[in-house]
Amino acid sequence: MKICKNCIQPDTRPGIFFDKNQICGSCLWHQEKHKINWLERERELKEIAVWAKQSTKSNYDCVIGVSGGKDSTKQAIIARDKLGLRCLLVNCQPAGITELGSKNIENLKNLGFDVISVRPNPKVIKLLIKHDFFKWLNPVKATEFALWSSTYIICDAFDIPLIIQGENPGLTLGARLTGVGTDSNCLNAEKLQTLSTGWEDYLEIEGIEPRDLFLFHYDKHSLESKNVKGIWLNYYLKDWSNFESATFAKKFGLQTRTMDTDPNSIGTYINEGSHPGTYFQLDTDLTQVNQLLKFLKFGFGQCMDHACYDILEGLLTREQAIELVKKYDGKCSPTYIEKFCN
Repeated sequence: MKICKNCIQPDTRPGIFFDKNQICGSCLWHQEKHKINWLERERELKEIAVWAKQSTKSNYDCVIGVSGGKDSTKQAIIARDKLGLRCLLVNCQPAGITELGSKNIENLKNLGFDVISVRPNPKVIKLLIKHDFFKWLNPVKATEFALWSSTYIICDAFDIPLIIQGENPGLTLGARLTGVGTDSNCLNAEKLQTLSTGWEDYLEIEGIEPRDLFLFHYDKHSLESKNVKGIWLNYYLKDWSNFESATFAKKFGLQTRTMDTDPNSIGTYINEGSHPGTYFQLDTDLTQVNQLLKFLKFGFGQCMDHACYDILEGLLTREQAIELVKKYDGKCSPTYIEKFCN
């Protein structure tokens, strides 16, 4: 088993890349960022925005998938206020949305955006979640299909020229070997680790027909034939990190967990580093169960993820990160487990 010599990321993450010096892809991206001409990247981004405004046949210049969380709030504000784009936001409501999740998506709407809200058939989604739990030990897999696909479906239907997504996990997580790549193109979202098994897998479920799965896949060829561009915003922005995005979004009304939240209930730390437990995974409690299951499958959960991010940002030492992972990783409140089972 390999452990990154810079952060503490293990080689059990699906698609993770390590170089010959046993440095993970996430750390390599952090190093590469210091060599990038960010003024040139920003110029490229502005040119894409100009192209979208000039070529649109729609009422909108771009479409953005949003939850109301830190990243999507930042994406929407930058697209509208910095790039001057007319944005259509698409929110795919997660299974078991939390009170914080509801407040944050309403906050984003009230910042002055047109928003289309999508909710897959709850009876269908329950069947898919049950299937994914027993086959993949991943209860959020189905929700990820709908979350990603809904934005692309709306883009296609409304003839919008540009899709803006947040961060490419091939860069930020170092998962370069999934097929999603390390460039700016987000039209390859179907190659993301969670989606790579294909939506057709659900057709093996008794009672599920192709028409039940309309919101769970998109027509990439149709988008390409229309010359739609899809970009990962973090590819173009120097100031992109989880802590920075959370700080940015809070200035625009993002509500987070309080500092007195029990870290053992969510499996990550609250009072150390960038305080990730306050701003990660706010919209559904299902993710807490999934992080527990991820820990059982791969030997790490979200505390490991957060600690590695904070090492790169200089907010934790490697030794501090190891202690926090030992203390909190894989923890999950029985309340979330019972809620999922019921």
